[in-house]
Amino acid sequence: MYLRRFYDEGLAHASYLVGCQETGEACVIDPARDIEPYLATAKREGLRIVAALETHIHADFVSGARELADRVGAAICVSDEGPPEWKSGYVKAYPHRLLKDGDELRFGAVRLVVIHTPGHTPEHVSYLLYDGKASPDVPMALFSGDFVFVGDVGRPDLLERVAGESGSSEALARQMFRSLRKFEALPDHVQVLPAHGAGSACGKALGAVPSSTVGYEKLVSWALQHKDEDSFVQALLAGQPEAPVYFARMKQVNKNGPRLLAELGTPERAELSPERLRAWRESGIVLDVRPADAFAKRHLAGSLNIPWNKSFVTWAGWLLPADSPIHLLAADSVLTDVMRALRSIGIDGVEDVAHPAELDHLSLEEASAYLNVAPDEVRHALANEELWLLDVRNPDEWEGGHLPKAHHIPLPKLTAHLHDVPRHQPVYVYCRTGGRSAIAASVLRAHGIGDVRNMVGGYEAWRSKGFPIES
Repeated sequence: MYLRRFYDEGLAHASYLVGCQETGEACVIDPARDIEPYLATAKREGLRIVAALETHIHADFVSGARELADRVGAAICVSDEGPPEWKSGYVKAYPHRLLKDGDELRFGAVRLVVIHTPGHTPEHVSYLLYDGKASPDVPMALFSGDFVFVGDVGRPDLLERVAGESGSSEALARQMFRSLRKFEALPDHVQVLPAHGAGSACGKALGAVPSSTVGYEKLVSWALQHKDEDSFVQALLAGQPEAPVYFARMKQVNKNGPRLLAELGTPERAELSPERLRAWRESGIVLDVRPADAFAKRHLAGSLNIPWNKSFVTWAGWLLPADSPIHLLAADSVLTDVMRALRSIGIDGVEDVAHPAELDHLSLEEASAYLNVAPDEVRHALANEELWLLDVRNPDEWEGGHLPKAHHIPLPKLTAHLHDVPRHQPVYVYCRTGGRSAIAASVLRAHGIGDVRNMVGGYEAWRSKGFPIES
């Protein structure tokens, strides 16, 4: 048997290629939209990808199941459990199989048994893996999707928060409690191979270790310590993080079928003439992915800065509307990765691309900037009441302590609350260490707020100096 894990750090998404080396048949479980890594690995290992399996309709990334069906003829295997409104609607156009609890899938000597595990979503299934050559009757691993993570379980509130299904959170939490009883009944040695790791918004306390076992999770996972259903439901629903706004769109994209990448084409290469710049400003969003320091010093007026780093795809999902044309400023060295990341969450509207070096020729009217300032300067300005101070951290961070006289607008909600930010005085902005506040500074400048200053080092730098904190 061949088994390999693939991991996208930006999405904290894990997918798996599993197959039989004797027959060459293989499948991919919870595939990403970019299927090239699976195809390259399968070719190298002498495998044929004959099926794409999904554990549920994903909310945080575009599934690659349709890509695999179109490119290599893989059968799409999806859950047929749960209510009809959460069944994949596009798969009938391809070879497919609709799965029920107890169904089996075979790829040579590899056997997968379907287990209906609702809780994160009503249709969610997990796949119990058997190696027919080594131990045909002893399960080896559980592909648990967003049902059980390392140290956590899937959140049950996404349908209510992002899909508008009122009252579904508690009902799904109770289903999760019952699904965990199925999990507990599995042998302790069974490996747990989840679809997400630390950093995913599909749970609230995911571990950074890539895999676990049923026995270990029974010993240490907070969710499996609760034997009373009501107390479990209360604990599971408490403290769930804010759901990214693009999750609602992803659910619909994956239910109805994403566009094929071959249909999207390649963005046009643009030269930043004055006419082109005017056209950019009048249509869509100018996205600059340079490091925040470079953007702060000089950028195109009205552009948005989401630096290319590990958090890029998270903030792109929060801040970029999927239906707006995007004009991208990106160096050649990162362009391919940036495009892949945007398309991984269904942001397919990049119309043209320019190299940031062309910004060197901006006129004074076209250029913009903001200031980076040290905590000492912020403290001096506070003492003289010369600022409006904005904290863009999450609510739990704010409640744990914040700077005196600060106003709180979390970064994901900043665009919707720009009317609360004054335009007649300097706006100083901070987060925990300076990354989110730099993005916030670009949002403020893009919307015409003139004097914006980002506190480098953020709350942690302020606190390390022993400066006053309120809570």
